[in-house]
Amino acid sequence: MDSPGYNCFVDRDKMDAAIQDLGPKELSCTELQELKQLARQGYWAQSHALRGKVYQRLIRDIPCRTVTPDASVYSDIVGKIVGKHSSSSLPLPEFVDNTQVPIYCLNARGEGAVRKILLCIANQFPDISFCPALPAVVALLLHYSIDEAECFEKACRILACNDPSRRLIDQSFLAFESSCMTFGDLVNKYCQAAHKLMVAVSEDVLQVYSDWQRWLFGELPLNYFARVFDVFLVEGYKVLYRVALAILKFFHKVRAGQPLESDNVKQDIRMFVKDIAKTVSPEKLLEKAFAIRLFSRKEIQLLQMANEKALKQKGITVKQKSVSLSKRQFVHLAVHAENFRSEIVSVKEMRDIWSWVPERFALCQPLLLFSSLQHGYSLTRFYFQCEGHEPTLLLIKTTQKEVCGAYLSTDWSERNKYGGKLSFFGTGECFVFRLQPEVQRYEWVVIKHPELTKPVPCTSTHSSCSDPADRLSPFLAARHFNLPSKTESMFMAGGNDCLIIGGGGGQALYIDGDLNRGRTGHCDTFNNQPLCSENFLIAAVEAWGFQDPDTQ
Repeated sequence: MDSPGYNCFVDRDKMDAAIQDLGPKELSCTELQELKQLARQGYWAQSHALRGKVYQRLIRDIPCRTVTPDASVYSDIVGKIVGKHSSSSLPLPEFVDNTQVPIYCLNARGEGAVRKILLCIANQFPDISFCPALPAVVALLLHYSIDEAECFEKACRILACNDPSRRLIDQSFLAFESSCMTFGDLVNKYCQAAHKLMVAVSEDVLQVYSDWQRWLFGELPLNYFARVFDVFLVEGYKVLYRVALAILKFFHKVRAGQPLESDNVKQDIRMFVKDIAKTVSPEKLLEKAFAIRLFSRKEIQLLQMANEKALKQKGITVKQKSVSLSKRQFVHLAVHAENFRSEIVSVKEMRDIWSWVPERFALCQPLLLFSSLQHGYSLTRFYFQCEGHEPTLLLIKTTQKEVCGAYLSTDWSERNKYGGKLSFFGTGECFVFRLQPEVQRYEWVVIKHPELTKPVPCTSTHSSCSDPADRLSPFLAARHFNLPSKTESMFMAGGNDCLIIGGGGGQALYIDGDLNRGRTGHCDTFNNQPLCSENFLIAAVEAWGFQDPDTQ
């Protein structure tokens, strides 16, 4: 067989060992759905020549800004920018944040070429402020380019994508950091066992999750990263979340019950990803990734926007060299042992609950809004103390010393919009839980059973239809989904005589107007088991808000 047509930047011996060139040489498919299936199946993964052709075609079809630097621009500027410097000694642009150039079977000339291309990109894209994924992207594209100029043009087209519905590579610290928070939210919902391990072994779990892009763009071996990139070019950013979640699932499966190899779980995951071939093949990794029933792309986009908004409100838009990455108060810091007082839960139990809340609120500290022992056993007083706060945390202790509660996404003042009629409101971020006698959390049924619904199609021709912020806000609102009935979206309701959490076929929690008696049972919204004795007497009720530590 003829040797593959590697270019002058590739170490041929290493490349032959990394990726065998045995696959087909042509691709006739034009339909997106078929292309998606072929990418997932690795149709062009075993042919260096065909992968190059497919990359050329896919990147050529990316909608870009009117003025996007091309190969001729590179030829014009590279000499001026590089000057007489040796390419191997060229500094990397500041926006890569000290990320090293992955070797990816490149020879010394190839490594130098990546540095030159990155510097030229920095010259042409002054608005890029933070993009640690770019060295890996350029290093991979260099394999499938005839020269540096063509590689530069391909990278520029990816960076200059102007389709608002098609997100490719983060180019600012705000976008990067909010993607880390979004990944943390997804882990919390789709990898709960792994999340529990991360909370137990790491001092700041967001610091672990902030490494998620490095797992893909740097630590993954070349043949794995190339397979991920194949699908990424066809399907977009959501693929990256899927693969990172799959990596974490495999890490947990392999390491659960074993002592960590170091006292740094962040480093342990990096080592695991670097040696992932010992655990799982590229095919099995992608198979696991696409078996995860993830939110729709639009919902993930909205979650990302909510996280960006939270960061902007805190003034966290650029990386600060002198402070921690996001100033996030992790659960061990957010729930201070010395000043946390609750009649219902311990510091440890509150930290467990705090590890379940969305990342944008885990930035906050618990603020006691209502305590039945302080404010009296009155539902009216409960509403008065809670209104104006969103979200809130409801905690209940029974006379049998059982403890349960709910995370409630929406301000209780919303109940006033229904003219005194008991009506349900809230979003799919609500969840219910019990702590005693054993810990169990129940989330919105749609999260674990997305087959119950499908996203509502956009049929309006109004201009707002193209703006996901107008169409989808807030995140996981029931109106975004075609639900078989309203019983799957009965999150929270409050009247003068009772408070209800979860409905449809029963109620997850019902509390009377005197905060004296309650009942619990299965409900369709959360698909939960009873949270305590089905009929119970209340010993204590508390409501907690989320306080920004900067406002204390």
